[in-house]
Amino acid sequence: MGRMNYFVEGLQGAGKTTFVRRLSEQFPDYRVFCEGDYSPVELAWCAYCTEEEYGGILKEYPSLAKEIEAKTVTEEGHRVICYTQILTDIPDFHRNLERFEIYNGNLDAVSFDKVVFGRFAKWEGKGQIFECSIFQNILENQMLYLQRTEEEIFRFYRKLRDLLSGKPYKILYLDVDDVAAGIDCIRKERVDEKGNELWFPMMVRYVEESPYGKGHALSGIDGLLRHLSRRKALEHRIIEGIFKESTMILKSKGYTMGDIAAGLM
Repeated sequence: MGRMNYFVEGLQGAGKTTFVRRLSEQFPDYRVFCEGDYSPVELAWCAYCTEEEYGGILKEYPSLAKEIEAKTVTEEGHRVICYTQILTDIPDFHRNLERFEIYNGNLDAVSFDKVVFGRFAKWEGKGQIFECSIFQNILENQMLYLQRTEEEIFRFYRKLRDLLSGKPYKILYLDVDDVAAGIDCIRKERVDEKGNELWFPMMVRYVEESPYGKGHALSGIDGLLRHLSRRKALEHRIIEGIFKESTMILKSKGYTMGDIAAGLM
């Protein structure tokens, strides 16, 4: 079996980043993958490009060519660019590369499934910690952009479970009691040096501009909370029906690392 791998999951504001840091302190020899990193399973905040698209990006941003190349990994005919790790003042650079992500409806359903399932099928990790690599981005793309039914989403996760069969992993799910309070907390944390909110307007726009958001009149904080409450309920049903034996559910603000580490050994 080898060493266990851990997938840290939960809604935005659940404290996943803090939990990952604390978990890595308990297991210092484990490798950690956070959003924006080059990960063997998930592609959050990364551009997934063909060779032709990659060449076009280098031509469009010649002054950043060295930085782009340094943050690029080649994968069987594709280039993965960790573009959010590139610091630049060039207007719209990050927004332009966002269109090469596999999320936000950029890929059709068949292509999206092929990429996700292909990466999990090939993955043979040991001693790795992943931040929101099973739910969050993968699930929200299906809910908001592909607009899949619940049964279609369950079918997706049943296949994902089958691909993970025999691989050493556990899902550590941080459960938020009060979704609104969690969002309020993260709004206060993710601001610039002048106190201007960075994350919240982006997240609201992400929900509002999605096909599901437009079709169901999701707007502002109310729309975001409606979406996240729906997502939370769906994640619980997926865990209960598909990943129950592989999941440890923890209260997002009510755990001790000592107890968790003892239970994971």
